[in-house]
Amino acid sequence: MAKIRHNNILDTVIDVMTNAKDSGAMHLYAEGDSFNGRHIKIKGKELFHFGTTGYLGLEQDERLKQGAIKAIEAYGTQFPLSKSYVSHPLYAELESLLSDMYGSSIVITKNSTLGHFGVIPSVVNDGDGVILDHQVHWSVQSAVNPLKLRSVPIEMIRHNNLEMLEDKIKKLQSKCNNIWYMADGMYSMYGDYAPIEELMVLLNKYPQLHIYFDDVHGMSWKGKNGSGYVMSILKKLPDRIILFGTLSKTFGASGAVMVCNDKKIHQRIKNFGGPLTFSVQLEPASVGAAIASAKIHLSDEIYTMQEELLDRINYFNDCLNATNLPLITHNDSPVFYIGAGMPETGFNLVNRLMQAGYYVNTGIFPAVPVKNTGLRITVSRNNEREEIKGLIDAIVENFPKALEETHTTLDRVNFAFGKTMKRQSVSNLSNSEVNIKIYNSITEINPELWNATVGRNSFYDWNGLKDLEKVFSLNELPEHNYNFYYFLVNDENDKCILATFFSYGIWKEDMLAPRSVSVKLEKERESKPHLHTSSCLCMGSMITEGEHLYLCQEKPNWVGAFNLLLEQLEEIEKKLQPQYLILRDFDPNDDAIKTYLHNKGFIQVSMPESAVYSAFNWNDQSEYLNNLSKSSRKHFRKDIAAFLDKLEVCVKQQLNEEELEKSYNLYLAVKKNNLGLNTFNYPFTFFQHMNESMQWEFILVHLKDYKMHLAGVMFGYKNSNHIYTPAVVGMDYKFSKKFNIYRQLLYQTVMRAHQLGNIRIDFGLTAGFEKRKIGAKVLQKCAYIQTRDNFAMEALDWLRND
Repeated sequence: MAKIRHNNILDTVIDVMTNAKDSGAMHLYAEGDSFNGRHIKIKGKELFHFGTTGYLGLEQDERLKQGAIKAIEAYGTQFPLSKSYVSHPLYAELESLLSDMYGSSIVITKNSTLGHFGVIPSVVNDGDGVILDHQVHWSVQSAVNPLKLRSVPIEMIRHNNLEMLEDKIKKLQSKCNNIWYMADGMYSMYGDYAPIEELMVLLNKYPQLHIYFDDVHGMSWKGKNGSGYVMSILKKLPDRIILFGTLSKTFGASGAVMVCNDKKIHQRIKNFGGPLTFSVQLEPASVGAAIASAKIHLSDEIYTMQEELLDRINYFNDCLNATNLPLITHNDSPVFYIGAGMPETGFNLVNRLMQAGYYVNTGIFPAVPVKNTGLRITVSRNNEREEIKGLIDAIVENFPKALEETHTTLDRVNFAFGKTMKRQSVSNLSNSEVNIKIYNSITEINPELWNATVGRNSFYDWNGLKDLEKVFSLNELPEHNYNFYYFLVNDENDKCILATFFSYGIWKEDMLAPRSVSVKLEKERESKPHLHTSSCLCMGSMITEGEHLYLCQEKPNWVGAFNLLLEQLEEIEKKLQPQYLILRDFDPNDDAIKTYLHNKGFIQVSMPESAVYSAFNWNDQSEYLNNLSKSSRKHFRKDIAAFLDKLEVCVKQQLNEEELEKSYNLYLAVKKNNLGLNTFNYPFTFFQHMNESMQWEFILVHLKDYKMHLAGVMFGYKNSNHIYTPAVVGMDYKFSKKFNIYRQLLYQTVMRAHQLGNIRIDFGLTAGFEKRKIGAKVLQKCAYIQTRDNFAMEALDWLRND
């Protein structure tokens, strides 16, 4: 498999956002000369607004507007001076009002993101540790990231998983002074909450534990004085909790506020809060509006507003409960998330709703897993009952149409979110142009058909897979057992246009992480061999390399064929429940495939370079050398030819017991050293199979001056289509550098393939530089991944040590 390059996730975010923009679902512009909060004008069409985070509609309150206007008239558009020197004349009043709201000390910040960047590195000391809920807001995660440079250990838990949280606390107890758990009070995508009461139990149980809450989405519409969701549960802020609220969003103004009862922390942040210290303070208009809003929050009027919003929330829930729509989380927050599954379905539905007169947000990666795209609907006090009912009716009408148009079903949407169906889906996925057949063994498929499609590559031709099915079954260790699935899609003329195979098994999650991550994890795996492992349904298998998909893209119905494949894969997923679905070994420059799979909910990741050799237009070594570049010929003379007389090279069809054991140990040495491609070790039974098969052979390199010591071995497979595959390599690292054993094996592989009359060598992944030097063509490859959630990749990313 592959390692994720540092920019892979960013590249995917950009690609997904670009697709969303191109579809007309995101990066839109509001129009019009005024705004009332109830409507929003986009592309010339007046829409009911269900995308605001101003849940109480205070941004349209006349008192806030006048507060901002008067502040501008009195003090100008800004107060261009750091707050560390002189605060704006209105700041003292605002600070006093906010302190009264919370009953605690506060610090005002320009916004919550800048606030987190100022507060977190200041309150988390060297010697502390951090635990993140994996759905905590991006701004918190970004502010935590620099702590790695100070060697602060950072752990991540699955969303609201208290058992996992306690395990992490216990892990950090002995090596950290303070342990900071960071979470949202109310989460912005699904509208669900942190389990506050249960967290207080842990806070009382573990004196080292401190909690850092970002509650900007819980602000104003909940709690005494609109102090937010967290305060609605706590009533009084404990000393070991830091809380962030907002002066924007529902508060109606601009800025953010840190709240804490620890006087030392408060003074530390107020005196020197990193970027807060020298950044420009809030504009006079923002302070004036915030003062007006704070006065409303400190009056009984805030409770009337909260009740009016709650009435709309309850009505929205009542309307939803009468439908079959896949609401992801049921609660009393103003945020509702209706799952769409694939991005293209979400984009389609959002556009349909705009045509029907309603604007809603698109929930999209990285805020949610790619296949958990959906409608993020927010209800505000500006929304009236008739448009709430109208929106639900519009979704009910258009949801089946969006499903049908994007070739999916309600069942598949529910499955993507781990939910079961309430009713039968109305969508029809039958396709008269293509049909698919699924097999559980290669023996059920015609050998000639298989070898003319997928089996023309590497060591997964018909005979190779027949043997792999035997080797990777009934083994003691779970990682040595695979389930195989084969797929053939034919067109209306019964001609194969798609063929592939998948395997199900256990894989190491850090196969997609930097080498530094694997080094750390392998140390831990000495006592916990299955740490950070997951089940995976993978195109090809964990052992094979090369092109695992045969697809006739020149055929106009290739998309329909691929749709049928993905539909059948989901049926297998329902039974096996793998954490990952991986489609691999694609050309990253194939934009048609990239766009198609992004819209189907796959994340693109880079794989190590692969290499092939096919330049067999030579008769002897001299002609072979002439085919190489000038620099490669120089490398050949220096690194290969210079040692040939010191080596004894032979090719064996079968090894004796001692030779096989030595060869296996050399393979294990390479496996331990090459964590750039971190997979489980292959079982010894695989090598015993090689020794018994006529299609496998062994290229052995012995050292003449060391009593014919075995220094290297290449395990080669002779594909029935005249393809030679050096699938596995073994080396003795005591001699590998001195005699350039790896390059010797590569060169001998070329010579052996030529001797056999092969037309191509499939060299597989990694070591592209070495393979290029012997004349191989290096290719870039990518994989496409779906995860049931983003946790594994995000958690491993915190182990990154760039």
